[in-house]
Amino acid sequence: MAKKAFPLSKVYSLLEPGPVVLITVSGRQGMDVMTQSWHTMMEFEPPLVGCVISGRNYSFDILRKTRECVISIPTVELSSQVVGCGNTSGELINKFEAFGLTPQPASKVCAPLIAECYANLECKVADSRMVNKYNFFILEVVKAWTNPAIKNPRTLHHCGMGRFMVAGKPFKLPSKAK
Repeated sequence: MAKKAFPLSKVYSLLEPGPVVLITVSGRQGMDVMTQSWHTMMEFEPPLVGCVISGRNYSFDILRKTRECVISIPTVELSSQVVGCGNTSGELINKFEAFGLTPQPASKVCAPLIAECYANLECKVADSRMVNKYNFFILEVVKAWTNPAIKNPRTLHHCGMGRFMVAGKPFKLPSKAK
């Protein structure tokens, strides 16, 4: 089969690692929530998550100063809120109010959980050595919450250029080859 060259500027759309998430922070400026899709699991225990947050993002400086956040995992039902949070600045509006999201107190960090999300991961910055060069934060999950009423969450996955897909039906592969 013949292959076609693919633009390097769009490689990210081939490797998106997981669901689109909402990251909340809280500082002197107040609370903010941003949409984020550039993240990856880095370790099982303690759970470490690496994520890239643009230095132009309002939440970037708050995370850098407070060194804590919450990663909230929305389902497809929150698509419009996810896109809205991604297309606006917390410097200009209160995204919780504007998009009908409910902040809830976390137990280990000051940043809020999002009540409407399937899961919430309270995080503290474990390593910031790559922030100056790559805007890459390594976060340790210090507390995790899920909504037990949601059995098979349908999560959003960013494909680039304003396109998303929804995670499909889960299935399990045989553990041993026969």
